[in-house]
Amino acid sequence: MQSFAFRAAIHIAAIFGIYLSLAMLIPAFVDLYQGNPDWRVFALSAFFTGGLSLAVALATQGKPPPVSSRFGFLMVNLLWATTAMVGAVPFLASSLEMSLADAVFESVSATTTTGSTVLSGLDFLPPGLLLWRSILQWMGGLGVIALGLFILPFLNVGGVSYFKIESTDIEDRPFERLSTFTISLISIYSALTLACGIAYAAAGMSGFDALNHALTTISTAGFSTHDASFGYFAHNSAILWIAIVFMFIGALPFSILILFMVRGRLDALRDPQVRVFAGYVVFFAVATAIYTRITTGAPFFETLTHTTFNFMSLITTTGYSTHDYTSWGPFVVACAFVATFLGGCSGSTCGGIKAYRFIILFELMANGLRRLVYPSSVQTVRYGDRPVDDDMQRAVVLFISSFFVLWAIATVLLSATGLDLITAMTGALTALTNVGPGLGDYIGPAGNFAPLPDVAKWILSLAMMLGRLEILAVLVIFTPVFWAR
Repeated sequence: MQSFAFRAAIHIAAIFGIYLSLAMLIPAFVDLYQGNPDWRVFALSAFFTGGLSLAVALATQGKPPPVSSRFGFLMVNLLWATTAMVGAVPFLASSLEMSLADAVFESVSATTTTGSTVLSGLDFLPPGLLLWRSILQWMGGLGVIALGLFILPFLNVGGVSYFKIESTDIEDRPFERLSTFTISLISIYSALTLACGIAYAAAGMSGFDALNHALTTISTAGFSTHDASFGYFAHNSAILWIAIVFMFIGALPFSILILFMVRGRLDALRDPQVRVFAGYVVFFAVATAIYTRITTGAPFFETLTHTTFNFMSLITTTGYSTHDYTSWGPFVVACAFVATFLGGCSGSTCGGIKAYRFIILFELMANGLRRLVYPSSVQTVRYGDRPVDDDMQRAVVLFISSFFVLWAIATVLLSATGLDLITAMTGALTALTNVGPGLGDYIGPAGNFAPLPDVAKWILSLAMMLGRLEILAVLVIFTPVFWAR
């Protein structure tokens, strides 16, 4: 890796740090308006991070390097690391007296839209700090979409591929219309956030709650302003169904939403991954509702509302909860564990393995079985009615195998810090899939990650970053060949 490419990546990350410092002024004004002294925390954090970022940006100016996959990998990792580090500054400087591990964990969880938290007493925290958590998640959700749509396909690591968009002008010449496409993306993302907030407010949320939950619903991120999460609104079915609808929308491919909303392409919604994603949401919601109805005798519609909400939250990797669903019986716990793996669609704000990978993996398995019967036959792996090239097939297999290897490693490392097996195993899983809550006494839907040792929080922070950057984009920078000239 040439030194000028490294310098250029740092320069871009520093410019982004300046933008983040300006974003800190929003919660500063909110605290100032509310008469909360924490406005000084955000003002000083903005001044410090903005000044440091500006100094680094000026010191690293120079001619940009030629575009290459190695430069792309480096830039992506530096941008996300910068966001996490800058985002942690207000937490570290706040009156909460958070340790460095806690501040970084909270910031990484926010920017990766995971939703795990070390904070409690959310109902009484300064409004600026609550809003900062939500802003980080909203920006993280937008960054995830941009990462999937514009970067990973050209680095060949299995991100959303334009072969799933039935539009040859986007597929063959993606950068000719990148500015228009980006404006449409940001406009739709912002419009959906506004619509979600208005719907929440109309259904009975306070304005501040509606704003924060809109930011963290569309980004399928999961931070709430209440310790009880959406359990605080559990009596209001309208709010829960609004959240269900917007979590579902947030889990759809934004490239398809753009084709649908901007060009009126109804056929874009026929993408196979959308059907698969919707199918397993319906299956888990209905199956667990029937089970809970039989075992508890609760009214079916009320039960269906809560099972749909909680499994939509799990599958879309949002991380909200209305109840401690681990108390609903072993069948529900087993379904929740499986749902943690799934994720929504590629090119969305979701984490997890994602529906399109399961489609391609199933096709590979089916073809392998057919070739056992017909060894000489030529079997084509297809995504819907389109063939999947060998590079994408390898990327899917490499991602899934890397995912399970890293899950095993993270589980062992967390166990070495003294955590029990269930906490270590589900903690590692929820970090890699960016879901939020795990299972067990500490990190379940009714708990948080504060009791974990600092070493465990550092391990989980790295795992969250790995999961958010689709694993391979991070692993590649640790290979010797990446740094070779």
